[in-house]
Parts: sequence; structure tokens; C-alpha cells
Amino acid sequence: MTEEVLFESESRRSREEIAAYLRTVADSLDAGDAITLARGDESTTLDPPARPTFEVKAEREGPADGPGELSVEFELEWDEGSGESGTDGELRIE
Repeated sequence: MTEEVLFESESRRSREEIAAYLRTVADSLDAGDAITLARGDESTTLDPPARPTFEVKAEREGPADGPGELSVEFELEWDEGSGESGTDGELRIE
């Protein structure tokens, strides 16, 4: 399966700035609205279904015997033209 990147942005931000971005996404999801990602002249709008798949992943990349890079990823995923995705297990974020 091929992957097409529709939008990408990577930049250092303060924790407060990141929280504000995530809050905007959360508010859009809560309201049932589409999510628009924009930077400069580039933008894309996605309209998640009522029940997309929600993936949370924590990773460590780097050598097994030394310091690496840590990340946490939040992903919403759904099939184009589909209203729902599968579920498995109850997620807790504390």
C-alpha cells in the first residue's frame, strides 16, 4: 500500500503551544467538525467519522545501550468513504 503525505509540519514548540493545538483538534472532534491543517499557502481539511480508530504509541529510537529519542504519537485513522473503524480495549491516559 502506498502512502501519500497530504500535509506535514515539524517544529519545536512549548508545551503550552502544543496543548493549544491539541485542544483545537479536541474541540473540533467534540463538535463533529472537520479539522483543517494549514501553514503558509498549504492546507488540507479532513473530516473524521464519528468512530475513527485512535492509536497512541510511545517509542524510543536509538542504540540499546545509550540515550535515544523518545516520542509519543497520537493518530486518528479511518478508511476513505467509511464511517467507522474497529475498536480494541479501553485506553487510559493519566
